[in-house]
Amino acid sequence: MVELHTGLYSNSKDEETRDKELIKIEESVGIALDQELRVAAGHGLDYINVEPIAWIEEIEELNIGHSIISRSVIVGIEEAVSEMLILCS
Repeated sequence: MVELHTGLYSNSKDEETRDKELIKIEESVGIALDQELRVAAGHGLDYINVEPIAWIEEIEELNIGHSIISRSVIVGIEEAVSEMLILCS
């Protein structure tokens, strides 16, 4: 398995840059699959930016724990996880 770093995507300041980074991630998924690797992704993903990454079906795992735990301080862990699951489905 390989984990794709989504930091540049997550930290993008404008839509054009974010879209370019999303394309790079999608292309990287294809390269990993060509090498018969399973794919995970993470770094900086949160409740605002996770959906486009979650829509990439070939990504098997999203590493978003920091965001969930941070949100749980406000709404509780069950609600934080529930909200993220909705965004990822």
